[in-house]
Amino acid sequence: MRVSVFSTKAFERESLGRVNRSAGHDLVFREERLTAGTAPLAAGSECACLFVGDSADRAAIRALRDAGVRLLALRSAGFNHVDLDAAAEMGMTVARVPAYSPHSVAEHAAALILALNRKTHRAFNRVREQNFSIEGLMGFDLCGKTVGVVGTGKIGEAFARIMLGFGCRVIAFDPAPSETCVQAGVKYVEIGALWRESDVIALHCPLTPQTRHLVNAGAFAAMKPGAMLINTSRGAVVDARADIDALKSGRLGALGIDVYEEEDNLFFRDLSSEVIQDDTFVRLMTFPNVLITAHQGFFTREAVDGIAQTTLGNISAFEQGGVDPENLVGASHSAGAAAAPPPRTGGRTGGEPGRTG
Repeated sequence: MRVSVFSTKAFERESLGRVNRSAGHDLVFREERLTAGTAPLAAGSECACLFVGDSADRAAIRALRDAGVRLLALRSAGFNHVDLDAAAEMGMTVARVPAYSPHSVAEHAAALILALNRKTHRAFNRVREQNFSIEGLMGFDLCGKTVGVVGTGKIGEAFARIMLGFGCRVIAFDPAPSETCVQAGVKYVEIGALWRESDVIALHCPLTPQTRHLVNAGAFAAMKPGAMLINTSRGAVVDARADIDALKSGRLGALGIDVYEEEDNLFFRDLSSEVIQDDTFVRLMTFPNVLITAHQGFFTREAVDGIAQTTLGNISAFEQGGVDPENLVGASHSAGAAAAPPPRTGGRTGGEPGRTG
């Protein structure tokens, strides 16, 4: 099958190319991000393969259909960048990577916590300047602290196990509690209790209409003064402007993010010689207690290989007559999201590969 692979990075060419040696598809790698304007580049392809920064809105899907595309193969767990209703109306199948390496994102979340707590990023810069003072670098023992986990799918489970290993008390919110987490000692609570009790809060939930700006001014007001917030799920789960207000007031003690609501114009690009126009993002970068990484939580060899294998497996299965139902995404996912509480997530949604996950 001929496949137009949009938003291709060098690391993906290597992994997808290697896996494709046995799959035998005709992969056309494109650096262009999918939009309604670039969709006609898929002419002659039966499949368009999308990354988290692509925009498969109604206009783009219509253009892809007109170009002959029948399958949208997502290189991510998240699918909020796809208009599922439009895809269903136009007879287009949407397949995703529901899980790759949950450990990759979970471990990255833990790394953000450790770096923020012990000010490792600041200490590194000081030592490079031959400043060996440790004033202002004091952290706290994680052991004994309460860590709140929002979303206990595969990634949330992996993260909870890591925090339990540090000796933390772990509480969680998820409408569908994980038996694995319960058996490990995780206590499920309502979201309000999680805000109030947690010293550290980690977001591992998908982006749906219900979870958009789940962390807002009201949530920050309910948190412990000085709490740490970690977001490796999707940027829009957190209201970035409310972030700034909470940081300025001191209500939020530290913020670690691997995702950002308006990241499409920032992440996965080298902007070192340009002026960033996003004032909210620039303001976030000025805080000494904020650590930002550019959507790299998924970025391990194991995860990238897993994404390539499942993506090409979905394409091969479609060609042969049927994709694994677990990997299919339909209009019901978007229709039910508004009425349902935040669902469990096995991967990053809305952007990751997984958060894409």
